[in-house]
Amino acid sequence: MEHRPVPRLDRELSVIGLGCWQLGADWGEVSEVSARAILEAAADAGVTFLDTADVYGDGRSERLVGGFVHERGREDFVVATKMGRRADPHEADQYTPDNLRRWNDRSRELLGDDVLDLVQLHCPPPAVYQRDDLFDTLDEMVAEGRMRAYGVSVETTAEALAAIARSHVATVQIILNVFRRKPLEEVTAAAAEAGVGIIARVPLASGLLTGKFDETSTFAPDDHRQFNRHGEAFHVGETFAGVPYDVGVRAAQEFSAVHGPAGSTPAQRALRWIIDQPGVTTTIPGASSPEQARANAGAAALPATTPEDAAAYEQIYDRHVREHVHHRW
Repeated sequence: MEHRPVPRLDRELSVIGLGCWQLGADWGEVSEVSARAILEAAADAGVTFLDTADVYGDGRSERLVGGFVHERGREDFVVATKMGRRADPHEADQYTPDNLRRWNDRSRELLGDDVLDLVQLHCPPPAVYQRDDLFDTLDEMVAEGRMRAYGVSVETTAEALAAIARSHVATVQIILNVFRRKPLEEVTAAAAEAGVGIIARVPLASGLLTGKFDETSTFAPDDHRQFNRHGEAFHVGETFAGVPYDVGVRAAQEFSAVHGPAGSTPAQRALRWIIDQPGVTTTIPGASSPEQARANAGAAALPATTPEDAAAYEQIYDRHVREHVHHRW
């Protein structure tokens, strides 16, 4: 497994990480036994970067991740968590020094770490990016030994650029995949120049890019792909990368038909394309089974995406997807 450095983090991240939202909630039922097996499979395949958040299952994901890494060997992993979505209401004025420290304390307890590797603001309200006092507080929290570094998980390219401009932001997590290409226009280059890591999230467009879904596919009632298709519960861009489901299915069918390396799956080719993009540090697919975790990690061993395949992916985007997403994020 290749690892890439993040200058502002002073750590290297595996190019394929593991997104741990599924271990908490909103993707259907995942038992603790299954969650442990997924974590073990990912680690056995060379994954050392795990991404979670305090709201994934109201702390369940953090607890499971923390227990696993401490049993497996804490020094072998970089664990990122997120904070801010516990704010009620989720408004910029809720990001107070007291709340930031309280959220941080809860994550430290659940993860079992006195000092957290990386804490990301979790898609904060737009006004947060202009709050000098808030970023001063984050700097103080690093100095206090609560966390080694901090980053921001963003919704838009404008938010990403605002975060990169902050001198101590170590990472930016942004939706980037074959169906969400706008970050390649400015964000990845700006991050590389600043020494900021790019964590590509929603890399498979909530599973669309696996090629396994069609117009008749159904999802469990507690799966966000069922209850959040139009942004009913949280930001619509988090579900199917904001692509209308029927549009995404057609585009994914065409994507799957671009065969790529022999023996590779559409999901692996989608992940390989992401880590081939200059400026990208890592990507964090989730997994609902150990087999998926191993297959996702296997994308790192594929040969680089050919120019011909990359051009075919871009044409699919331009034909089907661009008009729905490019202007929005």
